[in-house]
Amino acid sequence: MDSIQFEKDAPIGWILLDCPQSRNALSLQVINDLVDVLQKIKDDKSIKVIVIGGNGPAFSSGHDLKELSEDHDKPYYHTLFSTCSKLMQLISSMPQPVIAMVHGAATAAGCQLVASCDLVIASEEATFSTPGVKIGLFCSTPMVPLSRVIGHRRALDMLLTGRFVSAEEAKDFGLVNRVVPIDRLKQEVLAIAHEIASYSGFTVSFGKKSFYDQIDLDLKNAYEHAVDAIVTNCLHPDAKEGIKARLDKRKPVWIE
Repeated sequence: MDSIQFEKDAPIGWILLDCPQSRNALSLQVINDLVDVLQKIKDDKSIKVIVIGGNGPAFSSGHDLKELSEDHDKPYYHTLFSTCSKLMQLISSMPQPVIAMVHGAATAAGCQLVASCDLVIASEEATFSTPGVKIGLFCSTPMVPLSRVIGHRRALDMLLTGRFVSAEEAKDFGLVNRVVPIDRLKQEVLAIAHEIASYSGFTVSFGKKSFYDQIDLDLKNAYEHAVDAIVTNCLHPDAKEGIKARLDKRKPVWIE
């Protein structure tokens, strides 16, 4: 996989987009490579957290415009955007939390990738945009996770104007969790990843799935789902161990 780098440094799996000459454009090959590596590490219990970052000046410039400009037929475009949508949904369905480490610009499908991750840590130099409207190609697929994360008013602001949003404004929008100086970006990501990795692997994975399962339900059904989830969680050995450890004033020893 020449387009990305993967390094396993348990408990963290590092995925770096590595096409700086194209500003880490999400060509069909890059998208497929990302899907492949995520599928390979999905069931690796030694990897507790996944970090996605990028080499070069940008996090990702989105779909490869040179690729899009070629004379393709409808099935090709359907394959490209369906595969990209598969990637974004795969990130949500991964048992491990996925952190976007954004050092530079995240544009169009690059912004979609950011919005699809579970947590986003950005440098003060990072920017975010969905500028497809400026070239006659509305960012319809980036719209999906973006609108769910930041709400329809703010999403439409970005989608209809195509303007660049600073890291601080993206944090105000709810797209970014934390903004740090660029020289502290990896350090901050490491601290968060190791904190999450110190908890029960079962509980984190189970909790992530429960979150996405209930997020689009109405209030009544969301609570019904949550009750079932917490009952199942209570019966797991890690929950019993965690409660006992707290009462005993000691560190828990997780089974998973």
